[in-house]
Amino acid sequence: MLELFLSFLAGVVAGTITGIVPGIHVNLIAAILISLAFKPYSLPLAVFIVSMSITHTFLDFLPSIFLGAPDEDTALSILPGHKMLLKGNGYGALRLTAVGSLLGLFLAMILLPFFIFFSSHLYGFIRKFMGYILIFISTVLILKERKKFFALFIFLISGILGLITLNFPLIKQPLLPLLNGLFGTSLLTISFIQKVKIPKQKLKKERISKKETIKALSSSVFSSTLVSFLPGIGASQAAVISSSFWKRINEKMFLVMLGSINTIVMALSFSVLYTVGKSRTGSAAAIQRILPTITSKEFITLVLFMILSGILSFFLCDFFGRFFARKITRINYRWLCFSILMLIFIITATISGPLALLVLVCGTSIGILTHCLGIRKMHMMGCLLVPTIINTLS
Repeated sequence: MLELFLSFLAGVVAGTITGIVPGIHVNLIAAILISLAFKPYSLPLAVFIVSMSITHTFLDFLPSIFLGAPDEDTALSILPGHKMLLKGNGYGALRLTAVGSLLGLFLAMILLPFFIFFSSHLYGFIRKFMGYILIFISTVLILKERKKFFALFIFLISGILGLITLNFPLIKQPLLPLLNGLFGTSLLTISFIQKVKIPKQKLKKERISKKETIKALSSSVFSSTLVSFLPGIGASQAAVISSSFWKRINEKMFLVMLGSINTIVMALSFSVLYTVGKSRTGSAAAIQRILPTITSKEFITLVLFMILSGILSFFLCDFFGRFFARKITRINYRWLCFSILMLIFIITATISGPLALLVLVCGTSIGILTHCLGIRKMHMMGCLLVPTIINTLS
């Protein structure tokens, strides 16, 4: 029990680091641990990965809101989050995502028995029509855009870049340069060029009504369940699907929704692994290698540490949010963006190889073009959707 608890604490620390530091993802840490593990079976290592993954879903909104360097699950938080940051409400925006993550985790735990009961039947149905479902969702999201032609264009060129990158054997960890370029370095470059100035931040909790919170959480349940079975669809697309359930959704509701979906999808990915033996996320794939067959007792243990990780991560997110809000105006934001850009380039070259820098530059160019055209960044998720659709249909 002591070993499990120490693994839990170490996982929370690792998840905090991966969440705060741009360019470092839980999948990378999990892959390194798997390669170093001597024992094929290790429940403490599985607890570490689960704790790290849940913690990451809370903290990874911090760099996307304050620094403009998100990963694939927090990409859409840039728009409302960055807007609130420029109004001095960056801390409030981060806290909304944290509240959404915590409530989403509790909601996932409540629905877990029903999810486990229906998941095998649901997966069997979705698997038959997965490619067509992805095409339908992609089409609906493009048609919701005012500039439909440009949205389709961004979707397709992102998809072509994704196809090339994911099938190029000389690039290790291909998602690192691909997603950092499209969603991270593009915004950082824009912020550097435009000399963005950050106003003094308020340490004020943004108010959101119970009715708005219930709307955000209830609409996220369906999309999160769907995303848990569909490869290539992330929390960003799920949030857009959820928002289409309501005629009007404000920025606060969207941030709560995105936070809840991000955590629910991660939590349910471990449930999918337990029920149907499929790994939806990199973290679930790592656990599948550690625990090829998960017993009911082991799954209950993992669920317990998911809950503990979520509760502790909420307070960690609040602490670091206050810290960043106090410090962000004391530094030169333009040169902070430049420093993070250099950090991402160094990490990319080190982990993925020098050829990955070409992917990073191409992704950055597409991201800047998307910004100039006034197209929502979610359409750049074609980098994952197009390869997945092709592989599924073929």
